[in-house]
Amino acid sequence: MRTLVFTIFLLGIVIVGYGQQCSLTLQGTVKDFHDNSYLEGATIVVVATNQYAVTDKNGFYKLENLCPGSIEVEISHISCNTLLQEIELVEDSTKNFNLEHHFEELKEVKVIGDAVHDKTNSGQEASITTSNLEENSAGNLGDILKNISGITTLNTGATISKPAIHGLNGSRVLILNDGVRMQDMEWGDEHAPNVDPNSVGNIRIIKGASALQYGGDAIGGVIVMDQNNYFNKDTLYGKTIVNGITNGRGGNITSTLTKVFENHWHINVNGSYKKLGDQEAPDYILSNTGVQEYGLSFDFGKHGYKQGFNAKYSYFNTEIGILRASHIGSVDDLILAINSDTPLVINDFTHDINNPRQKVNHHLAKLEYYKRFKNLGKIRLQYDFQLNNRKEFDIRRGENADRASVDLELTTHTAGLDIEWINWGKFSLQSGVMGRYQKNFPDPSTQVRRLIPDYKKYDAGLFNILTYNANDNWTLDAGFRYDFSHIDADKFYITTRWEQQGYDEEFGDWVVEDLGNQLLTNPKFDFHNISTTIGAKYAPSNFDSFKVNYALAQRAPNPSELFSDGLHHSASRIELGDLRIKSETSHKIAISKEHDYNHWGYAFEPYYNFINDFILLEPSGVEFTTRGAFPVWSYRQTNLSMFGLDVSTYANWSSKIRTNHLFSIVKAKDTQKDGPVVNIPSARTTNSISYKIEQLNNLELKISSNLVFRQNETPENISVYSPRQDQEVELDINTAPDTYHLLNFSSKIQFKLSDKTRLTTSFMVNNILDTSYRDYLNRQRYFADDLGRNFLLQLKLNY
Repeated sequence: MRTLVFTIFLLGIVIVGYGQQCSLTLQGTVKDFHDNSYLEGATIVVVATNQYAVTDKNGFYKLENLCPGSIEVEISHISCNTLLQEIELVEDSTKNFNLEHHFEELKEVKVIGDAVHDKTNSGQEASITTSNLEENSAGNLGDILKNISGITTLNTGATISKPAIHGLNGSRVLILNDGVRMQDMEWGDEHAPNVDPNSVGNIRIIKGASALQYGGDAIGGVIVMDQNNYFNKDTLYGKTIVNGITNGRGGNITSTLTKVFENHWHINVNGSYKKLGDQEAPDYILSNTGVQEYGLSFDFGKHGYKQGFNAKYSYFNTEIGILRASHIGSVDDLILAINSDTPLVINDFTHDINNPRQKVNHHLAKLEYYKRFKNLGKIRLQYDFQLNNRKEFDIRRGENADRASVDLELTTHTAGLDIEWINWGKFSLQSGVMGRYQKNFPDPSTQVRRLIPDYKKYDAGLFNILTYNANDNWTLDAGFRYDFSHIDADKFYITTRWEQQGYDEEFGDWVVEDLGNQLLTNPKFDFHNISTTIGAKYAPSNFDSFKVNYALAQRAPNPSELFSDGLHHSASRIELGDLRIKSETSHKIAISKEHDYNHWGYAFEPYYNFINDFILLEPSGVEFTTRGAFPVWSYRQTNLSMFGLDVSTYANWSSKIRTNHLFSIVKAKDTQKDGPVVNIPSARTTNSISYKIEQLNNLELKISSNLVFRQNETPENISVYSPRQDQEVELDINTAPDTYHLLNFSSKIQFKLSDKTRLTTSFMVNNILDTSYRDYLNRQRYFADDLGRNFLLQLKLNY
């Protein structure tokens, strides 16, 4: 009897097991949680049955013959935290995993092509790694970024550089500094970003408005500056970089020290200092072009897989001289200066920085917390505070000689909540909300009429980004964002200007008080903006991809475009805003084809951008003030059509020889006037060849060629009345300089001082031939040539 019962029991087990039909499949990918790169060699184990699979080079795994029901899987990879996850299996399923990846050695994160992880799925992107940043540590952010195809700079002399993406700059380009959107009066052409690129680990450039999580008004694009990953081991490491610079007879030093604990805590400190005197063109000194800046940043936190936090504080201070020859005393002197081949003021070299100059200090503080919730996703909370103080000093006499002509204090508070929802099958969703309060205070002690008025600004935004992983090769994404802005300003207008602009008829109810020759007004604006994006990515492998993206973006006018009304001292021009200006709307289509072969690769990126109500600042005349004669630049709106192409290629001819090639071109047209617009970059190409001998302490030699073509599509010059000549004279303010070509050289070699200490020495020469040239995008091209030959010696110590 017992034998019969036992036999029936065994048959029951077999029948039940057979009835389960263990024929289901579980597949997916395993990626690095930090940089989203695929992890090869990760192991996925079904705990109960010990079935397992190992990922291939594309991070792909496949488990077969699984039984339906609840299963627990263990995902592990060398140097990663092991992940246990319960999965309810009812049909063939796709499940992707992210592991917290840490490195055994102190080395930078590297993926295909030395790139850091993508910030978007279908947008055009480029990257600058830690090694690239270190090589260019003597330069500013603009100098570093212009080595990327499609990125140019709008310069004011040799020391002020603003990045432009696909021909667009200023408020159309967002800068994220370790997750914080910079608020540093980016509206001014001569307002350089108040960031220290030596304090970040890598930079990602997103060309266009496809990254809605950062802001819907990024019509030009987004520059994302991130810290390097911290290593999950008890360690102390750092680096110090010293640069000596001949052109300017100075240099800079930057140092970083990081302490990481096994329990995921970290502390990081970074400091930098830079000092240069007057810089030099090939034939003369550029008087009063010195710069002095220093920065300090400190952050600490704990970064676990399930939760963590980070606190950061940074301070950046810069004092920049403005070319003395750019400030003119009369209309005839202005005509002479712009039409002259040499500056009207050339003094002996000095490290002193005199008026005209600008002095800026920027404080940034951030608190961030994240936590993962089972069956929900990852929630991130962030609050950041910024205080930006900008002072601009004009050439003034008597008791006002050392008094700033512009003194603006901008205070910004921002709070945000982001949610990365758990994947719903092949779908993933990211959502977020943001609120911001900003206040601008122009100090009245300047005794100068305020260029930008007192104002309060309130911003709120929300976004959703949906991604659909159709299969191993195709990924689709779509996003939506809504932004609201409210501006409440107190603005004084000269009565005659108010009436000349026709404001008395349209905005008469904004007048608060009539003071005779001027009016106190209270302009209020509300802007409601919508931004959307949709795109697709086809990637048959990690080495080949095709992307297409459409982005609609709306940008509300900034306070400068609305309220500017007077002399912008460090810009050496009078700027006039317009209260009638409304939001501009961009429609951009971008395509990207990239391929990395064994020995060569390329990226081909065409785009088309049509911007309705594009806000344009252009020269419109000349005015004479008590401080001299200055060009008048006025804001207006038009429709702008832009077409461009970025191409980059590389070839590894052998294990020692590599060539790189970049080319970019953008064409823009004012469709209302059927003509060109100002400050559109001309076609340019950069080519380099490098020779590396690893056996000889990684010796590397490189020579590069920069060819910038003449911009032939510029608006017509303007005519002004010359009292000295008693007639109208053409002011050569829009004519572009000639084509120019520069040669540069660089070399570096490494020395291992100990097991943990490495010294890298570099020697560079910019503008080897000491070529005289003027760049169309340099606003001081009217008065002087650009920089001459420059020798740089760099020492980098890793420890």
